[in-house]
Amino acid sequence: MIHAMDGGLWLHRHVWLGQPMVHFVSTDRARLLEYGDALGIPAHRLQYKPLRDPRTAVRREAWHWDLGGPVYPPFDERLLAD
Repeated sequence: MIHAMDGGLWLHRHVWLGQPMVHFVSTDRARLLEYGDALGIPAHRLQYKPLRDPRTAVRREAWHWDLGGPVYPPFDERLLAD
């Protein structure tokens, strides 16, 4: 999440109604849209949701896509923390 707060792109996995999903999140809307365009994610699906920065507790502007189904990225064991 800190990475997203600093303008990076964060892929946050979660489960909603028993289905695996991800949020693709950033505070840098332009960067998120550019990357989403490269992946074929429709810009009109982008959602605005301010997030609380865990370092300061201040709410910041942020955007995300909810991704699931055929656009859900495959699990990559290399991303597991040791």
